[in-house]
Amino acid sequence: MGTLRLDELTTVVRAPNPSPMTLEGTNTYLLGAPGCGELLVVDPGPDLLEHRRAVEGAAADRDAAIVAAVVTHHHADHAEAAAWTEDWGVPLLAFTPALVPAAEVAPLRDGDVVRRAGIAVEAVHTPGHSSDHVCLRVAGTGAVLTGDHVLGRGTSMVAHPDGDMADYCASLRRLAGLGAPILYPGHGPVVDDPSSVVTAYLEHREERERQILAGLAAGDRTPAGLVARVYADVDPALHPAAERSVRAHLDKLAAEGLVEIRAGEVLPR
Repeated sequence: MGTLRLDELTTVVRAPNPSPMTLEGTNTYLLGAPGCGELLVVDPGPDLLEHRRAVEGAAADRDAAIVAAVVTHHHADHAEAAAWTEDWGVPLLAFTPALVPAAEVAPLRDGDVVRRAGIAVEAVHTPGHSSDHVCLRVAGTGAVLTGDHVLGRGTSMVAHPDGDMADYCASLRRLAGLGAPILYPGHGPVVDDPSSVVTAYLEHREERERQILAGLAAGDRTPAGLVARVYADVDPALHPAAERSVRAHLDKLAAEGLVEIRAGEVLPR
């Protein structure tokens, strides 16, 4: 998939930035009512000339002009190309404008509805993967664009210190409560069974907590030691990212009174 029409409102353009963290690449979405001649861009993606040409080409194929853009969060693979909006001469919205690399960014608050391109898109603040993360619910179709909150395959990383595991789990429950019929993720394929996938995400986090507590009971006392045990079957190249996730889990467990973190050492309670 390079460019694909997903429904009457939505086109996805995959950026050429595949990696273990981005799967096949970042999904940039173009949203707009048929025949209105306008499009809202969600997550411009990485600042790659090939990708920009593909996004602008997809807009031309729909005979529509880009009139606004939104970023789900500030990570570079989603927001590095935010400055394209300056060339396009269109407004850009983000939950925490100061984190986004563009000259002018308007704030997008929880519950705000963006009414552009003949559609209405509601912002749902879903912190956890990052503090500024939002999902976007599209009126009419009910589809939710999930950024990195839920991926099309595998699970999302919650990276300490900006990532917060307690917030992430609460945000998953909030997403489940939206009752979306379909999810359009920031990476990977469409999720057409949101309820079971979100449940699996929560179960995965619960299992990781059990594994971490078991590692502590077995004598591990550092995040690196826990990673070596819990992620033993994962490519070692991903262990630094896994350690940030373990640290986010440990912060949550410490707040719940289940572990104590003291001078870099983790102790069970």
